[in-house]
Amino acid sequence: MLSPKKTKFRKQHRGRMRGFASKGNKIIFGEYALQALEPTWLTSRQIEATRRTITRHVKRGGKLWIRIFPDKPVTARPAETRMGSGKGSPEYWVAVIKPGHIIFEISGIPQNIAEQAMKLASYKLPMKTKFIINNKINET
Repeated sequence: MLSPKKTKFRKQHRGRMRGFASKGNKIIFGEYALQALEPTWLTSRQIEATRRTITRHVKRGGKLWIRIFPDKPVTARPAETRMGSGKGSPEYWVAVIKPGHIIFEISGIPQNIAEQAMKLASYKLPMKTKFIINNKINET
């Protein structure tokens, strides 16, 4: 699963997910993409499960790009502990997703297979998504 090798600080604030994605909202590498329509945190487990679903459906054909990386630590306290005594230890890693962010890109396969693969992948994600096609290919 994805996680950073090293970070400057062990723990982070939760933050807010206001607004739309200004970076990572255009298809750059592939022909087809899966775009987020809602704000959420994607865990490294969810990203890996989605990646496996896509690669299995396309039978290891084409090329897949993962456009997100889980670099935010989420802390948790042990069960049945009293209040106080500081923040919990980092438990897992998440990627902060805003609406409009491209999550996966794929190329080298027919459109109907890509669309079906992305549909199966979207079932693994905790948000609404949209299948989009690169406009550059349609123009030329």
